[in-house]
Amino acid sequence: MEAASTRPLAVVTGASSGIGYELAKQFATNGFDLVVCAEDDAIVTAAGEIEGFGARTEAVQADLTTAAGVEQLYGRINGRPVAAIALNAGIGMGGAFATDTDLEQELAIVDLNCRSTVHLAKLVGSDMVARNEGRMLFTSSIASTMPGSFQAVYNASKSFVQAFALALREELKDTNVTVTSLMPGPTETEFFERADMLDTKVGASDSKDDPADVAKDGFEALMAGNERVVSHSLSTKMQGRASRFMPDKAKAVMHRRMAEPGSGDDDDD
Repeated sequence: MEAASTRPLAVVTGASSGIGYELAKQFATNGFDLVVCAEDDAIVTAAGEIEGFGARTEAVQADLTTAAGVEQLYGRINGRPVAAIALNAGIGMGGAFATDTDLEQELAIVDLNCRSTVHLAKLVGSDMVARNEGRMLFTSSIASTMPGSFQAVYNASKSFVQAFALALREELKDTNVTVTSLMPGPTETEFFERADMLDTKVGASDSKDDPADVAKDGFEALMAGNERVVSHSLSTKMQGRASRFMPDKAKAVMHRRMAEPGSGDDDDD
């Protein structure tokens, strides 16, 4: 136990499944102890599994859509120096904004994806700057590069995260605190089921990326101090490059084809 206490500490949000869980495994297998957080009680099981990789792991079940939840997580860090943090927690919702989607869910998207990210980054980032040491990984998305027809609030939230991360990176360029943006494409997680998007082209696709591959890309980019990494498949990387040259109107149309409800049943696409 004493030896374990000498390991650097990483914090991962949204760590009960998907990319967050795989990021936690990356930290655990590369010499970090962990504080892992999620809203659901599966985080306790996840923490036990992560400990199997040799990391002392503390589970925090907290609702990060609330300021109290963010403060609860920060309190459980208990003043320990955070060597790295993966601000990964996020949710989405599909459907037509004006007619089909739920306002409370969309406000929760803003609260979790944007507000909690700012709040937690402020708390942990300030500590890192005071020590002049630390690494911050923000899970953005390839969706941040395009208007999200039928995912309007989610894509906008990820555009916020992307811009926020890049701004912080520039502000901190003369410090020993690094900021990296992880930009996954469609990934095989519970995201599409939770966002009610299983009937969409993107949700029904069987070519989604493996979250373990995405997490590995993100971890390696974080440790290298890179600005960003588009992960993981060639198609996602090509989409990221193409988005730099496409007008927003064209990107919005392209996103509609992927995310419009019922598009997963369209054999013509």
